[in-house]
Amino acid sequence: MLGDAVAAALALDGWQVDRANDAAAARGALVDHAYTAVLLDLGLPQGSGLDVLTALRARYDTTPVLIVTARDQLSDRIRGLDAGADDYLVKPFPFDELCARLRAVLRRSQGRVAPILRHGEIVLDPARRAVTRAGAPVRLSVHEYRTLLALMESRGRVVGRDHLEDRVYGGSGTIESNTIAVYVHQLRRKLGEQLIVTVHGYGYRLAGDA
Repeated sequence: MLGDAVAAALALDGWQVDRANDAAAARGALVDHAYTAVLLDLGLPQGSGLDVLTALRARYDTTPVLIVTARDQLSDRIRGLDAGADDYLVKPFPFDELCARLRAVLRRSQGRVAPILRHGEIVLDPARRAVTRAGAPVRLSVHEYRTLLALMESRGRVVGRDHLEDRVYGGSGTIESNTIAVYVHQLRRKLGEQLIVTVHGYGYRLAGDA
């Protein structure tokens, strides 16, 4: 029930969520997909959450991991952190705290300190899911926002179309070949024609990024 509630709440907050109901399914999903972050319960059927975490780190996979568990003993927290977790949250927890801790581990994994993302006159605040241009608020659809977030989190790098599709849709459903191009077009219209550069045959990058 808690898993259902967390997945539903995260989806409402704009996250694409894949849920694995046991340790074996979790290990398989983490091999097959590149996730932005992992919420990991320790008490899983068919194995321990720590086993999943140990296997993840043994492959040198640096995906941020936030443990969520009812185990509140200091020894459990130490064991989880030493196994490679980035943070540890004890049930029950406020949903707002879960989201804040997710944002924090993502910032650390990306080498960022400030929670705000900036590119020229464009400012994106992940905590409020708000975007401004030269101080004026800009209304974006959910998919436009996710596309912009993926590009701003990858400043300095070209972002492939496949990666953008995965970030926007979470690898679910059938996606038209020009879908990301449509969102990029809308972002250019709302935020400036020169904001996003097309790298033909691969994907996109923010203007001015090498």
